[in-house]
Amino acid sequence: MSSPSVSRFYQRWLAAAPDRAAKTDELAQLSLAQINLADFLAKEAQAVPAGAPPLPLMRAMRRLRNLLVCTLIRRDLEGKANLAEVVEAMTRFADFAIQQHMAELQAELVAAHGQPIGRDSGLPQEMIVLAMGKQGGGELNVSSDIDLIFVYPEDGDTAAGPGQRSLSNHEFFVRLGKKLIAALAEITEDGYTFRVDMALRPNGGSGPLAASLGMVERYLIVQGREWERYAWVKARAVTGRAEDIAALDAIVRPFCFRRYLDFGVIDAIRNMHAQIRAEVNRQERLHPDRSNNVKLGRGGIREIEFLAQVFQLIRGGRDAALRDRSTRTTLRIIAEKGLLSHAIVYQLLASYTFLRNLEHRLQYLDDAQTHTLPANDTDRQTVAEMMGLPDVATLLSQLEAHRHFVAGQFDEMFSDKTETSDNDIELQSSNECADPDNREVMVARFHALGFDDPEAATKRLIATWQAPRLQSMPEASRNRLQGLINTALPLIVQAAQESSGGSQLATLGRLLDFLEAIARRSAYLSLLTEYPHTLARVIRMVHASGWAAQFLSQHPILLDELLDDRIRNAVFDPVALAADIDTQLAAAPGDTERQMDILREIHHAQLFHLLAQDLAGDLTVEKLADYLSALADTIVAATIKAVWQTVATRHRDVPLFTVIAYGKLGGKELGYVSDLDVIFLYDDADQDAPAQYAKLAQRFITWMTSHTSAGILFDIDTALRPDGASGMLVSSVASFEKYQSNSAWVWEHQALTRARYCAGDTAIGQRFEQIREAVLRKERPADGPLKQEVLAMRQRMYDAKPNHSALFDLKQDPGGMIDIEFIVQFLVLQHAAAYPELTANFGNIALLRMCGELGLIDAGLAARVADAYRQYRKLQHQLRLQGQDLARIAPELVEQHAAQVSALWQAIFGVNVADQQQ
Repeated sequence: MSSPSVSRFYQRWLAAAPDRAAKTDELAQLSLAQINLADFLAKEAQAVPAGAPPLPLMRAMRRLRNLLVCTLIRRDLEGKANLAEVVEAMTRFADFAIQQHMAELQAELVAAHGQPIGRDSGLPQEMIVLAMGKQGGGELNVSSDIDLIFVYPEDGDTAAGPGQRSLSNHEFFVRLGKKLIAALAEITEDGYTFRVDMALRPNGGSGPLAASLGMVERYLIVQGREWERYAWVKARAVTGRAEDIAALDAIVRPFCFRRYLDFGVIDAIRNMHAQIRAEVNRQERLHPDRSNNVKLGRGGIREIEFLAQVFQLIRGGRDAALRDRSTRTTLRIIAEKGLLSHAIVYQLLASYTFLRNLEHRLQYLDDAQTHTLPANDTDRQTVAEMMGLPDVATLLSQLEAHRHFVAGQFDEMFSDKTETSDNDIELQSSNECADPDNREVMVARFHALGFDDPEAATKRLIATWQAPRLQSMPEASRNRLQGLINTALPLIVQAAQESSGGSQLATLGRLLDFLEAIARRSAYLSLLTEYPHTLARVIRMVHASGWAAQFLSQHPILLDELLDDRIRNAVFDPVALAADIDTQLAAAPGDTERQMDILREIHHAQLFHLLAQDLAGDLTVEKLADYLSALADTIVAATIKAVWQTVATRHRDVPLFTVIAYGKLGGKELGYVSDLDVIFLYDDADQDAPAQYAKLAQRFITWMTSHTSAGILFDIDTALRPDGASGMLVSSVASFEKYQSNSAWVWEHQALTRARYCAGDTAIGQRFEQIREAVLRKERPADGPLKQEVLAMRQRMYDAKPNHSALFDLKQDPGGMIDIEFIVQFLVLQHAAAYPELTANFGNIALLRMCGELGLIDAGLAARVADAYRQYRKLQHQLRLQGQDLARIAPELVEQHAAQVSALWQAIFGVNVADQQQ
């Protein structure tokens, strides 16, 4: 703690009037972030000799300003106020001063010229005063300028009455703006309220003082520069009508926050910071006594602000939580989201607090807008004491420690990551690529890098580089792409060595296809350039899986998921995921396109997390399928909920509607690209229910299957509904029960063995399960038609998809997966009446084991067939990961497994499956 008397400004102000000490004694007992400013303004206006009129607003406001600043100095130095109180109190006062002066000045101008009226709307117009910079962020200094922008809604004219002279709205608001600036900034016998800086307005000093909403929109779209995005992030309306502020926000938000992840902003901020640093260095060379700039200097306040805002500009378009204007709040959100570690953010906040407190103490000396340590030793010692430190040396030591940490974090984020090596491949143009001498050099460099086939690698790289899409790119993007390729080549060799196999050439091809797909989106090239470890992760992923390479090329936005270890360490939590989906959908009410994209983006990100864990060997095929099925359930539930809100004629808040899963989703064996086999049930007596739920089902399918900018969710197959393609899209529970009991084919009962509740009303789901169990547990005589019906259906499936190749089809061929599934379905249908536990949807492997334990089939053979099914799923999954549509392999690789399946088929059905399928 320190005495406020060390502040020369405080001493001068206190000495100028005898009553001021008592005022600060009273006010110093209060938190200034909470006081009623209007009451204290009225007291200052009435502080005049008896019989004298109250002070005009300009004088009263200046006196209140000086009282507040001096009280803040006292409370801060005496340890009664922290940084939050200081900056919040100054921000509240700045807002208050603007609002009070605006009300008075607008009334004066309206009295002289009439009310401004919008030409198109016919509505009265009010000026929006935007607070920028630290005032916009709620973190204003005690001796700071305020950065303002003046905006009015519409052009038009004032409605002048008798004795009034009409003005255009533009002229009216320009006059109002000038009067406001004078009211705040003009120096009088009482000083000033705030210095005002208007340089951030459209076109800066050469632009009009006040701009219409239309002009602001045109400017930001056509001329808005990167540094202005940084400035407008903090824009906050202090005055204006709510609807006009909302209209302005709708213009500014897409300018500041891109809907994609904008990693190109890193380079823009790096360049802007370099210009600032160059100017600071120039000033320090000219004025050595102005060194140690705690705001703009190395490791200073501005670098912390940049660190916070880079995440806002990169991600704010997709995450509304990152649009907060406060640097301190934004840093905390960054930690909560895992974008920086809690330890780093904690230290950044500590450094920010130290630097801002130091900045305030520099300004407390003389109420001057300064950010540099004073030149003379006496003042430096005073500042050190105000910081609670014994001497200047300690102050400088702590300052250096904070600046060193901040600078290190800034460099980690913003340092130029590009570098060159002797083995870089030079690719300047198509002609040079075709030059035989240049090709020979490239071959030699591929050889030096350790490629197995330098000639083929050269040919593949040149083919990509000569693609018209890449040749037409801007030179800067081509240079960045070339740098990425050079960085990638040794990593490809390393990936092949670490995996003890895999084709370098195939990996190179997949990576080049991926880079070509993203090449025209500079943000993605920036991400890979700024975060080289992400490029390494991409290479390992595309080396491991051709399907992963295709998926990443289709959804490059997922590159963000590779930035850190969250993707490997993420634990799939459907409850937390459902809550996150609800939150994000709620942030885009009524915007169907955006909500559809949100669902796709969340699904793709979760899929990518699981893919990364899968490729790392962290998941079994069975566990992966469980997670993918639970993910689909969650997405389906969220989609039903969101789609129902779009049905304008809905007759209830929550639909009595349920999605039932069949097939792979029903059996919880979903893969990365599986369709969803579903049917829709409802149980609602309302006369409008059938039409409403049909509309819900149709829109659900549209939301799932439509191609948007974010891709699709799932293909939907509803062929298993009652009466198939000729049946109703949605069925009542009663009609479904009647159909299953009296009209369904055997193959439909086979499908029912793998069906389950997926999403929607749980009571209907429970009713479905009762119907399912009743149907599956029906008595089916051993000599009845069941066996022949199953054999006939298996023959139809085989005839529909014959395999004419020499390879073994893991799914379709005799002894394959479908045979195992048919065996299990037959056993359930044949024996569930006697053994009801078989109706449980445990999956084929568990049901085979149960049938063996019950003595329905040979237990040893059942175990071997279960092993075969497990191996088939594993092989199928591996082939899918390599991008193969058909799961076919050399027959000798699964010969023993197929024999075991055929043996069980023979034992159950009395025929050799291979003989049957001829």
